[in-house]
Amino acid sequence: MKRRATGIGGLFFKTKDPKATKYWCKRHLGFNTNHYGCTFWWKDKEGNGCSNQWSPFPKDTRYYRPSKKEFVFNYRVENLHELLKVLKEEDVTVVGEVEEYEYGKFGWILDNDGNKIELWEPVDSAFL
Repeated sequence: MKRRATGIGGLFFKTKDPKATKYWCKRHLGFNTNHYGCTFWWKDKEGNGCSNQWSPFPKDTRYYRPSKKEFVFNYRVENLHELLKVLKEEDVTVVGEVEEYEYGKFGWILDNDGNKIELWEPVDSAFL
């Protein structure tokens, strides 16, 4: 199997007022915010286009379930379906089903502390 996690894809966290948090970061830190938060664009050492997503969520979001934490880490991965198969064989809890979008595939697992982790296999063409 190729590498598992290849980097951090994003940081998702709960806040009492996502709109105010996005505005504050736009005003004071220069974030280019949108409905989802802010996307930071960069290139890896091979010159490939990459991104990191910063997204505040409302305190009552159900997206983080079954975790009770205030955050979710998103890691970039290669070959999500193969990785999830290997993780299941290693007795890692897989949460839900893989979801596919024009910008990549997403899957979820729980770590040893019960934190929900989002695994993202980006579509290369979406980040050139």
